[in-house]
Order: sequence, then structure tokens, then C-alpha cells
Amino acid sequence: MNIFKAITKQETSEAAAHTASTILREAITAHGHASFIVATGASQFDFLAALTADTAIDWDKTTMFHLDEYIGIPETHPASFRKYLRERLVDIVQPGTVHFLNGETDTPQAECARLNHIISQHQIDVAFVGIGENGHLAFNDPPADFETDAPYILVELDEACRLQQVGEGWFAGLDDVPTQAISMSIRQIMKAKAIVCTVPDERKAEAVRNCLEGEVTPMHPASILQTHPACTVFLDAGSASLLALLPK
Repeated sequence: MNIFKAITKQETSEAAAHTASTILREAITAHGHASFIVATGASQFDFLAALTADTAIDWDKTTMFHLDEYIGIPETHPASFRKYLRERLVDIVQPGTVHFLNGETDTPQAECARLNHIISQHQIDVAFVGIGENGHLAFNDPPADFETDAPYILVELDEACRLQQVGEGWFAGLDDVPTQAISMSIRQIMKAKAIVCTVPDERKAEAVRNCLEGEVTPMHPASILQTHPACTVFLDAGSASLLALLPK
């Protein structure tokens, strides 16, 4: 695991996007195609804006996999991750193939099985992820399942995770936030050849410290990133403010 620290959120996001672009372009050059996983959330706004502005990527030769999605909200809902990804990536660059998670399904386990079959046919070149305020990776809240081999799983969202969604303005109140979601599993995320983890904002500082300087434990799910050989975590001054291993 490598750590990149910038001063501002914009610098952090631009550096992450540059690295992401390089990985995608190198995969396309080497194999004619690149498969990637993409996260959502407020922390990814600037990263995705910088990435989609990069005209050097041949997006026609990419396949996108959706990281996670709430159960029970329509795509028209402001918090829908399908809506988010369409507006901030898919409709802008039009990847060659897009695999969305359908959170409106009445049979979420069947939706997991559908995506599990598809993603099992792909080697993922890079995963674009963040770290939640509770240390979650995707919607794998603590204590996260580090053992399941299933690529997508049905998860229960803890209160800290749901409060983060309210705090970011996606929902009016805690009762409006779904209690379940489909999430890519920890092991599936870790199968990506490379991981670009973008984590700006001081509100993430405690989670960043716990996950990057503490022990690797399901109680701090993103701590697993410490074990990935090609993961780079991009921080700004706020999110890095509690780290002892970096100069202040």
C-alpha cells in the first residue's frame, strides 16, 4: 500500500485521477480492454470529474462494474448510486459495457447471483474506492466479512454508515436511509490488480488513521487495503491530519 498526500481536495482528486487513467490506458494497451470498479459518494465527486475529463482514455474499450447499491430505492431517487454513476461517469464517457446493480429488485439474492456470474468472467484491472467514516469499504460495515468468496453480497447497513448518508445530504433523516444494500465483498475488491482509494476531508481523518495505521481487522474494514500490493491511498491535508506516519 502506498500513500499520496496533497494539500487540497482538488489536488488529491487530480492525482488520483491521473493514476487511474494511467492504469486504464496501460491495461488497454496491453490487453485491448480494461475492466474497472467504481465507487460513489461525496468523496468521489472531484475524482470522477477529473477522470472523465481525461480524453486519453479509450472508454469504448472498458467494462464498468458498480460497487454497491441500496435496496429499495428507485433510480430516480437523489441517493441512487445508479443515478449518481450515470450523471457523473456513464453518460459522460460511455464505457463500452456497464454492469449496474438493480436495487429495486424483489429478489436481491438473485441479483447478487446474476452479477456474481458476470464478474467471475472478468479480471478487474483497477478498483476506484473510498473509505467511509466508520471505516467501511464499499458497504462492508464493521465487522466486515473478510472470508466470503462471493463477489456480491447482501449487507445490513449500520447506524454510523446511515448517518453518514444523512450528513452528506443524500437523505432527509435516518429513517429515510435504507437498512440493506448489495455490496461488492471485501475479497472481490481485493482481487483487483490495482486499487485507487480517494479519501478527502477531515471528517474521514479518524477512519483513515484507524485503517492505515492500526491492525488489519474486520472492525476497520478498509484496513485490509494495507495488504494489497498495488493500492495507493490519496489523502488531502484534512483526511491525513491524524496520521503519525506522514509529516503534518
